[in-house]
Amino acid sequence: MKIIDVSRELFSAPVYPGDPEPYRDPVRRMELGDVCNLSGFYTGCHSATHVDAPRHFIEDGETVDQLDLARLTGPCTVAEASGIITGSDIDNIVPYAQKMILFKGQASLSQSAAFALTAAGVTLVGTDALSIETEEDDSFPAHKELLGAGVLILEGLDLSAAEPGDYRLIALPLRLGGAEASPVRAVLLENEGDCFYESTDSEI
Repeated sequence: MKIIDVSRELFSAPVYPGDPEPYRDPVRRMELGDVCNLSGFYTGCHSATHVDAPRHFIEDGETVDQLDLARLTGPCTVAEASGIITGSDIDNIVPYAQKMILFKGQASLSQSAAFALTAAGVTLVGTDALSIETEEDDSFPAHKELLGAGVLILEGLDLSAAEPGDYRLIALPLRLGGAEASPVRAVLLENEGDCFYESTDSEI
């Protein structure tokens, strides 16, 4: 079994404009004579690789600690895409994809793409971009459509080592009570015994 780490390092990852800058605070340091090394850290809930729970845009939606972790594990498809993904693009890929799809190539989703994903029964959408939204629309229609339908969103992935194809995803959030999002350590499992998924040739 091959494990591919698709998470960005928390303190060095790019930060979405306006979000808090993560940092680590060394409280004790052995090099300064302390008995051990001990750190605190600060981060935004949307720093580096993270999952958006429905509460991010849905007032009474689930918070990250309320999510069933089974929704963040299971078969997924890595699909190459760039630019703005449309609804017709999604219609072309979903017949060959698992119900969790990770887009590689810094792509963003149009509102029609979000509609098509929810209509197809997709349960999780991920991207290696900082956000699934297009730069042209600051009303966040893709977030609202997906989260309103209970589709979880993974953003800030590092898919550089993942070839297009099928894998098993594990992306577990911190148990942050009441939070709308959380950093995750996301990995892809390849050739997992009986759970091997044949690679697809699907590209947008």
